Amino acid sequence: MPHRPRHVCTGSLTVALPSEEAFPLFTARGETLWVPDWTPEFFADVDDDTAVGTVWRTHAGDHETTWIVVASEPPHAATYARVTPGHSATTVRVRLEPSPEGSIVRVGYDITSLDESADDELASFAAHFDDMLAEWARLIAAALDGS
Repeated sequence: MPHRPRHVCTGSLTVALPSEEAFPLFTARGETLWVPDWTPEFFADVDDDTAVGTVWRTHAGDHETTWIVVASEPPHAATYARVTPGHSATTVRVRLEPSPEGSIVRVGYDITSLDESADDELASFAAHFDDMLAEWARLIAAALDGS
């Protein structure tokens, strides 16, 4: 089997809330408050979507992605594994730290291509990772302002 490209991306954004209030924005249900078209579908009845082992799926374009909570330390950190069949496998880490402005949110993506057809898209994702985090900050700020 040929080796596929892997991209490790890290960055941060600031959220104008303490970590106790900001952490839920980075959960399956919480992202519905600020991510356009984010509609997680849970496979099992789940009260706490931060519980380790929680599984849901999302759809974006032609892709269906399955997510799993693999580590959770509310309100400080969460790690998610996600697989988009025939496309990519990713570990997403989110860690919140207090700051004078609220919380610094450190985000890491470790993403591996599963097919040659995804290679260019994932290279572009990695090249524009900081832009994505800037957009997250803008969307969250707008949601907090009620815009």
